[in-house]
Amino acid sequence: MTKMKRTVIVTGGAGYIGSHTCKALSKSGFLPVVYDNLSTGHKEFVKWGPLLIGDIIDTEKFESAIRNYEPIAVLHFAASAYVGESIYDPSKYYRNNVAGSAALIEVVRRCGIGRIVFSSTCATYGNPEVLPITEDFPQHPINPYGRSKLMVEQMLADADSAYGIKSICLRYFNAAGADAEGELWEWHDPETHLIPRILMASSGITQHLTIFGDDYETEDGTCVRDYIHVEDLADAHVAALNFLIDKNLSNSFNLGTGIGVSNKQMIQAAQRITGSEIQTIIAPRRPGDPAVLSADSEKASKLLSWFPRKSTIENILSTAWQSNAHVRGQQR
Repeated sequence: MTKMKRTVIVTGGAGYIGSHTCKALSKSGFLPVVYDNLSTGHKEFVKWGPLLIGDIIDTEKFESAIRNYEPIAVLHFAASAYVGESIYDPSKYYRNNVAGSAALIEVVRRCGIGRIVFSSTCATYGNPEVLPITEDFPQHPINPYGRSKLMVEQMLADADSAYGIKSICLRYFNAAGADAEGELWEWHDPETHLIPRILMASSGITQHLTIFGDDYETEDGTCVRDYIHVEDLADAHVAALNFLIDKNLSNSFNLGTGIGVSNKQMIQAAQRITGSEIQTIIAPRRPGDPAVLSADSEKASKLLSWFPRKSTIENILSTAWQSNAHVRGQQR
């Protein structure tokens, strides 16, 4: 007799990290029902369960979806997620991320769903004074994106105290790479993430790569980030969901490798992987960009039994480069 899959609702499940997580959920015995307005997601990436097109701010439609599918949990990815854009259009971030999440929490409460896995970010920490960053470091975000995510974390803590809704907040560092089997890839419009922009320059989609700032207090003057493979992030969401099911306790976890890589180091590694020279130009720093971010993920290793097994820079770049053919196809 075939074992019935346990259903979960995945908001933003047609996006980059959400779609990879849906694939991991399916492999782990869950049925991911994607709820997405497709403003930045892609219906082509919804392959492991139903797609419901809607916005979380539409509480009537979202509540109908939950009551119809009766999920055991909600995994919440739906959000605006560009640091630079948040500086210039903060209202969008407080509307989509904060008001949208408040609406989601209220629907979850009304429907009696007791578990939420939340897609948070290392941007809640701001400019850390000590590295690597642990979960108990002060959270002082320096841009509206980080502030909006921190507000949602605080709302979830209040929802636990008031309603008993348990949640896991996963604070990602820099998501990167692509599905090793070629079913999913990084597909943003516009593309602002460093690695796909590097590969676009390498393959001739763009004439050069712009580096924002080479005067940071780092070894080579460029920003340093902790890159985590998207498949490792997906596995962490499954682990977090199982933690909620087994322990029924709220918590927060950093997801990173603890290894910082500068922009220039990433470019050099990409040139080795692709065999192409990448032309660069230097532009002024972007507002809201910390100089260095790196994670201490020991807590996730201990409590979730999670380890970043796929997050070497070579594997991140190789899987991203393999998916670059899809990127080139989208550009034509």
